[in-house]
Amino acid sequence: MELRLHDTLTREKRTFVPLDPKNVRMYVCGPTVYDFAHIGNARPVIVFDVLFRLLRHLYGEANVKYVRNITDVDDKINDRAARDFPGLPLNEAIRKVTEQTGKQFHADVDALGALRPTVEPRATEHIGEMREIIEKLIAGGFAYVAEDHVLFSPQAMNAANAGLPRYGALSNRSLDEMVAGARVDVAPYKKGNTDFVLWKPSKPGEPSWPSPAGIAAHGRPGWHIECSAMAWKHLGEHFDIHGGGIDLVFPHHENEVAQTCCAFHQQRMANYWMHNGFLQVESEKMSKSLGNFITIHELLKDWPGEVLRLNMLKTHYRSPIDWTMKSLEESAKTLDDWYRIAADAVPGEPDASVVEPLLDDLNTPQAIAALHGLRGNDIAGLAGSLRLLGFLAESAAQWERRKQQASGVDAKEVERLIAERTAARGRKDFKESDRIRDLLATMGVAIKDSKEGTTWEIAR
Repeated sequence: MELRLHDTLTREKRTFVPLDPKNVRMYVCGPTVYDFAHIGNARPVIVFDVLFRLLRHLYGEANVKYVRNITDVDDKINDRAARDFPGLPLNEAIRKVTEQTGKQFHADVDALGALRPTVEPRATEHIGEMREIIEKLIAGGFAYVAEDHVLFSPQAMNAANAGLPRYGALSNRSLDEMVAGARVDVAPYKKGNTDFVLWKPSKPGEPSWPSPAGIAAHGRPGWHIECSAMAWKHLGEHFDIHGGGIDLVFPHHENEVAQTCCAFHQQRMANYWMHNGFLQVESEKMSKSLGNFITIHELLKDWPGEVLRLNMLKTHYRSPIDWTMKSLEESAKTLDDWYRIAADAVPGEPDASVVEPLLDDLNTPQAIAALHGLRGNDIAGLAGSLRLLGFLAESAAQWERRKQQASGVDAKEVERLIAERTAARGRKDFKESDRIRDLLATMGVAIKDSKEGTTWEIAR
């Protein structure tokens, strides 16, 4: 069965044919490192990690290159640095913020079971590539200099029509619709309402670099040019897959396409554009004002990362997801069962019943249903399939200890109470036995009696 992926540009599922099967290339927009990543940020991390794993399964680990950037120059970073480190020079404060939040992001996504990308470039390491692209756009008539800014002109792009895509094709909007519905920056130096910034002058104390196009004032890049430059540097002018959240389709990804295709005279930047849907919390949009803004870091205090991962994958990546406590509890119970049965088994090859849904545009809900079908008849296939999806990173014993630590249960005290209960049962003091059982239940401990003795686990 062939891999088919939904392409945002063509709005249909298409058979995936890599430009080079020995060099399959994927770019996904990564974090802006100014604060803790929230659970909505975790969705593209998990979704495209599954795709990365699947591509490696199909084409071989050495033949897949996954690039996910880190944005470390941005107004939000500047504001956070000035707030948190008011006594430091801004550039030094920015470095502290980006180092701290970048380290936290990695710790969070590692806990989610996500593999590290092949390359994780930082924007500030690619200023030279950004300037080079900007110079190409100016030379081609697609960008212009105005008051120490460099701006891209979508009108010039659409007027050129020299084998280029239409600006607005990815988001399926006309220029008029963009002007009517967009948050357009009004500036007297802009030639058109939809023109966007490629380069801008830096304010005193802000990060700055020598500007392109002979501009005397030092400046810094606009947001969109950063990803075009990093994708070009590490994947080339034209590559296989570009991914991110649905909120990035316009303006970010639309502008990436414009910059890259006009600079390098390409019809496409990526052959497949993939976008994950929005996330809500308990049926409401997540926001700080509603008090339901949840970071990955906060959730990891209460739940193992694999629980968050499973909870995310139970919904198809293109559909909206409702993040609920009930669903988390169900995911935890499912993982308890999988760990008990398959964590210590010798893994076999991923089962076809799990792989085939993944080949159909990453249909993870159907793949998870297939996992349940393997539970009773193919433990090796279950173990191999779970590992393909990024689960079973620990042994069964490690998983159980993690649950105990998270619950705050004292294992020695539990064992003491179970021994007392066993003694009470031996002398047929069933009232005392039931009392201890109920006491253990209030501690969050579930016990199970069998011919081999009494076992226990943390109740979910």
